[in-house]
Amino acid sequence: MYKLRFKIIIAVLSITLIVLTGIGFVIGQLYENFYFNNLTERVEKEAHLVSYKLVEQALIPERAQSLAVEVSEMLEARVTIILLDGTVIGESAADPATMDNHIIRPEIAAIERGEEGTSIRYSETVQDELLYYAVEIMDENNNSVGYLRLGLSTQTLEDMTEMIWWILAVSFAVALVIIVTITYRVTNEMIRPIENATVVANELAEGNFQARTAEGKRDEIGQLTRSINILAFNLEQLTKRHQAQKERMETLIDNMGSGLILINTKGDISLINRTCREIFEKDTDRWLNQLYHDVIKHKELIKIVQTIFITEKKQRVQIHFPVHLEIRHFEVYGAPVMSNRDKLKGIVLVLHDITELKKLEQVRTDFVANVSHELKTPVTSIKGFTETLLDGAMNTEPLREKFLTIIAKESERLQNLIQDLLDLSRIEQSYFKLNWQKTNLKLTIEEVIELLRKKAKEKQIELEVMIEGDVTLEGDAERLKQIAINLINNGIMYTPVGGDIRVFLKGEEEQVQLQIADTGVGISDKELPRIFERFYRVDRARSRNSGGTGLGLAIVKHLVEAHHGKITVVSEVGKGTTFTISFKRNRLDYE
Repeated sequence: MYKLRFKIIIAVLSITLIVLTGIGFVIGQLYENFYFNNLTERVEKEAHLVSYKLVEQALIPERAQSLAVEVSEMLEARVTIILLDGTVIGESAADPATMDNHIIRPEIAAIERGEEGTSIRYSETVQDELLYYAVEIMDENNNSVGYLRLGLSTQTLEDMTEMIWWILAVSFAVALVIIVTITYRVTNEMIRPIENATVVANELAEGNFQARTAEGKRDEIGQLTRSINILAFNLEQLTKRHQAQKERMETLIDNMGSGLILINTKGDISLINRTCREIFEKDTDRWLNQLYHDVIKHKELIKIVQTIFITEKKQRVQIHFPVHLEIRHFEVYGAPVMSNRDKLKGIVLVLHDITELKKLEQVRTDFVANVSHELKTPVTSIKGFTETLLDGAMNTEPLREKFLTIIAKESERLQNLIQDLLDLSRIEQSYFKLNWQKTNLKLTIEEVIELLRKKAKEKQIELEVMIEGDVTLEGDAERLKQIAINLINNGIMYTPVGGDIRVFLKGEEEQVQLQIADTGVGISDKELPRIFERFYRVDRARSRNSGGTGLGLAIVKHLVEAHHGKITVVSEVGKGTTFTISFKRNRLDYE
């Protein structure tokens, strides 16, 4: 913008200087010619006037010299009186006797040729440049009797010319300063809004659509600034809408439950959402602008992409691949992205994680199989021993009592299994509700200990309870008791004779912690993640022989979650197992 300002100023100044110089030169020449003509005219008139007065006396040598001096003093000019032969008889600036013959002087020679007798030349006599004007001296009969020459110094002319040029120079300098000042101010008035508009335009180009410029007058520049402000406002509104749409789209893409991958026609990944990081368990942000087959290591997924590239048709395939130590199942939707002219622009892949559905399906299958197996065993025993009794064993007293005892035991086991199944089914229903009330967990644990103390004493297992702090909380007392019974009963079941079971209760500011530690056989790291599954038993023979249904820990987990608690387990084979449950103290903390 500085260049434009300087360009305008330099252009105006250049034109001004050229015009002023031309005008000054013309005016100077006019003034100089005008003054020179006036001076010449003056000399001419004075020369004719003097020549008339010198007709009678001027040609008398004795009188000519005095007249020349007298006239010179009156006219302040050099006066020379010359005879027709060129002899000088009167000279105001020197002694006539010392003067050369003047018949060949230019001004005299011009008269001889019938021309105007004038010339400008340097005089050796007066050591100055003079303007000479010569006229003929006529007698009464109008006959030429001699010449009169007047000489004026041209220094006056030079002084006047110099003064004229100085006046012109000063005048034009003042005019130039005024013109420069006015031009600079006018240029600033014109350029300033353009500069502001340029700054705003640069801000808009850099993405700052909130920039505005001051609106000027109702001229072309004012219209320009208003147009730029309107443009900035429209761009700001458009950008806000675009940014809002972009943020909504990014939020939707990043928070959708399925993985999304967009691949362009070159095979580069141009878009990948946050869910893919959880699916592949890798930093998928680095996959952007990378070839899909360089970063995706799963052949099934690569095959789907290649099929879509070749056929340009939709694909829907269920695949599975390992993610660390777990096999994950996915339903993959793949589709080509086509332009309006049916030209392939890329491929979009959507990965739905159906691992939990597969697990649920497997659990359901296992549940049916396990229920069938668990029900089959006691039913088969009851039926077998009943048939044996009916075949005649009922008539033998010892066999009858033994078989009836077994039938009663299997019936109890079948009843417990059915009750646990009913409890588990009821807990898993959406309408299942706890009976919330203020509960002292200490009293609940003491009731459980009294209930199971006889069973523990039979195996010489010591039950120990330690309580620290306030252990009251909001919960369902019966369900809390059921949790404690299952865990402590499990501890007794899997702890060898002479072992210990310690129950720790600890009240904290916002939660109550229940910890049950035994010195039993322990659980291996491989089996630890599955202990809360239905019908899963670490030691199937011992569990079945002790009357366990395999549903106790599954019920415990559901009841803990219903209380919005958290259960963790730590175990070491041969040393024992510790279950830790953290309950929220107040129901309002989580509802």
